[in-house]
Order: sequence, then C-alpha cells, then structure tokens
Amino acid sequence: MTSVVAVVSERIAAREGCDVLALPPMYETIDSEALTALLESDADVTVCFEYCGYRVIVETHPLEVTVLE
Repeated sequence: MTSVVAVVSERIAAREGCDVLALPPMYETIDSEALTALLESDADVTVCFEYCGYRVIVETHPLEVTVLE
C-alpha cells in the first residue's frame, strides 16, 4: 500500500512540475504519523490541510486523496 504522504507529495510535485524531493518536508505542515494512524483506523474520516499552497483533502473508505488549488 502506498502511503498517503507519498501520494500527496507525488500529486503536488506533478502539479508544480518538480521532483518530490524539491518540496518542503510535509512534517512541517502535518504530523504524517498521526495522519497515517488516523487513516488506518476503522473510522470514516476526512482530513483537510494546506501544503505548498494547495488544499489537500483525504477521505477514508475508500481512501481518496484530492489536491485543490
């Protein structure tokens, strides 16, 4: 299973036309371990946060990642 952090980073890097490693560390924006734990729980959750000027929405069951400008 690909991590949510990797999916978010890849989608934003694609929009920015840069390598994932050129993005600032996501841990400066959100606790990625807590995000992963929350999304791996059985609860239906939606998490919204801003990263690199984009609004990121992550939903569970099924897992869906949306990146908006």
